[in-house]
Formats: sequence, structure tokens, C-alpha cells
Amino acid sequence: MTNETKSDLRRAFTATLPVLTGYVVLGMGFGVILRSRGYGVLWAAAMSVLIYAGSMQYAAMDLLTGGASLITMALTTLAVNARHLFYGISMVDRYRNMKPKPFLIFTLTDETYSLVCSDTGTEGIHSRNLYFFCISLFNYLYWITGSVAGSLLGAVLPFSTEGIDFALTALFLTVFTEQWLSTKNHTAALVGILASVLCLLLIGPEKFLIPAMLLITLALTLLRKQPGITNPSDENTAGKGGADHD
Repeated sequence: MTNETKSDLRRAFTATLPVLTGYVVLGMGFGVILRSRGYGVLWAAAMSVLIYAGSMQYAAMDLLTGGASLITMALTTLAVNARHLFYGISMVDRYRNMKPKPFLIFTLTDETYSLVCSDTGTEGIHSRNLYFFCISLFNYLYWITGSVAGSLLGAVLPFSTEGIDFALTALFLTVFTEQWLSTKNHTAALVGILASVLCLLLIGPEKFLIPAMLLITLALTLLRKQPGITNPSDENTAGKGGADHD
């Protein structure tokens, strides 16, 4: 392993440390609650490996225990994870020549998106392909580890699970705050807040998510010519075409 590769691995691990703490705690919460619903460690591992969507996995527990149909599960999954369709579009150019692309697409969570779109995250990186892959892989493993650990812990230390699922909201707030502090242009964040609040007030908490995502996408599309809106790192990577070795 070359020194450049070791350097990129260390940078990727360091960048994902905040996600490590969040994913392990949040994953453990999922594992504990799933165990309390009667589903063991194999269920926790399988759901984390195959679904890998924190909010949907939490929602899936109620669907499983409530005997929901496959159609209901499919529609719920689409509604909960619809945001991936929108911010995934902004990664088309960035992931165009990346390998293995299917894995990078599958593991593109909110937190991973936040890291790979960071203004300063790729400065000094020798291989963006390796760096992006390691960030995606590390975050994936953190979540699986937390879920399995939580399930095992819940089997030997039974306790009340009330309030544990709030960890998901806390993690989203942490990522949002980090992005706000790390960028100078807050237009995208403000658009997201205003659109979400507007749809919440007009439509209500049960059905506001998809309209809010559509409104955010429309607004960001109209504003995409402004630097730092849809791809924050563009303004920093201009003129650095020879920095990567992929």
C-alpha cells in the first residue's frame, strides 16, 4: 500500500468520525428497539445490510409489527426516501467515472452526501475515487456495526426504548449544523427550511415531505447558476483538474 493510499484512507476515516459516533448510537437504538419488537440480531443485520436507510428502518419496525402489505411498505419507502432522488441528481457528474458506481449510489446517505460535497473535504486527496469509496464504505460499516451491537445489547440488557428514535432527528440536526458552519453560501439551506416550513403549514405533517422536496428541487434548479448551490465544491475544484490520479 502506497503512502498516498494510506493518506487518503486516514483522511476518509477522519472525515467520517462524526458519522461514526452518530451512526453507532443511532444504529444501536434501532437494534435495541427491533429486539424489543421480537426481531433478533439476524433481522437487524439483514435490514442494515440490505436497506441501509435509518429513517426507513425505524419506520419498517412499525410496518412489520403491524402486518402491513408489500404495497404499503413500498409506498412508505418511496415517501420516506424520496429525498434521495433529488440530491442524487446533483451527484451524477461527480460520480460519473467513479468505481464501483453501484455501491456508491446504494450507500449515498444524507451524511455521506454531506461529506462528499464538502468544500474542503477533497483538498490534498490523491485519489477521489478511493476517498469517496472509503467514506461510503466506512459509514456503511458503522451503521451495520451499531445495529448489530444494539440488537445484542438489547438481548442481555432489557430497558425502556422510549425516546431512543429521537437520535435520528438529532443526527440530522448535527449534519445540518456542520454544513451550515462549513460553507459561506447558505442559500440552499435557507431554501430547504423555508420550503419545508411552508409545506408543513399548508399541507400538514402527514403529507408535506414530497411536496417540500419538489419545491426545494424546483427552487434550487432555478438558482443553480449561483456558486455553491447544487454542488458546493465546484467553485473550489475549478482549475484543479490535475489533482486526481483516477
